[in-house]
Amino acid sequence: MSAADTTTPVKVPPPRQAPPPHAAERPRANQPSGGTAVPWLLLAPCLLILALVMGYPLARLVTLSFQKFGQSQLWGFQPAESVGFDNFAKVLGDGEFWTVVVRTIVFAAGAVVFTMVVGMAIALLLQRVSGWLKVLINIVLVASWGMPVIVATTVFKWLFDSDYGVFNALLSKLPGVEMIGHNWFASGPEGLAVIMLLVVWGAVPFVVITLSAGLTQVPKELEEAARLDGAGSWGVFRYVTLPVLKPIIVMLTTLSVIWDMGVFPQVFVMRGGHPEPEFQVLNTYSYDRAFVVNDYAQGSAIALITVLLLLGVVAVYMRQMLKIGEVE
Repeated sequence: MSAADTTTPVKVPPPRQAPPPHAAERPRANQPSGGTAVPWLLLAPCLLILALVMGYPLARLVTLSFQKFGQSQLWGFQPAESVGFDNFAKVLGDGEFWTVVVRTIVFAAGAVVFTMVVGMAIALLLQRVSGWLKVLINIVLVASWGMPVIVATTVFKWLFDSDYGVFNALLSKLPGVEMIGHNWFASGPEGLAVIMLLVVWGAVPFVVITLSAGLTQVPKELEEAARLDGAGSWGVFRYVTLPVLKPIIVMLTTLSVIWDMGVFPQVFVMRGGHPEPEFQVLNTYSYDRAFVVNDYAQGSAIALITVLLLLGVVAVYMRQMLKIGEVE
């Protein structure tokens, strides 16, 4: 008898059968039907309110911008006439309009940069102070943020008053400086700089609170590793903190651009309801054309151009956010 005859045959396990095709794609028994409709049903009340509150005014704005509409049409003495793109041609061919556009862009850019720099500096400083001081600063920030614009504007008018202003009195304490009686609103650049400070003062609290929340998400391990590699405070901020805060910074910058491009009450109230030509920004210029000159069609055309400019800012924001999402 050979060794091959005495060896116990090894049992080979049967091959595993492949699962039937499309087995993983079978719907679950407990999966609710019509799941895609649930989010739209939940959003329906909000969308309805937005359509009622913003839909009609926006549609009316577009309609007026393509019509001839003045006081005669407002009171019903004459019917509104369609003029096509004549209102836009008059606005875009007006040199004063482009001066206002440039002034608005410069004003918004300065306010946004100042807001983001000051907000980031305060947010970083809040990470280094004790608990009770941080709570106190946050209370002050929220209180200043919640102050009505009219009240804040009145306070700033008093601070920069030519005769009784606190700011002039403080500057006059410096050696060789005499600012008593100086009128900050005698020239457009100085007056707009004061209004810019007012806008920044009202916007900084939101930026500080948002950036402070974002700074809590920066991993301490990455900061310690960067310091061990020889990075200083600036290096840690540039290569660790900024990349983590980039989505928040993009969001805050975009919102600040939209808010500062649409500034109206600060300029309107600071100049007593009648902004001079050197103080005009897009919103006050549109208001002036519509309700002072009584050319509602041109005012609507200017407002619609402003909306299109802001939509361009939103498009840039969405593109940046999509890029950040692809990287992550």
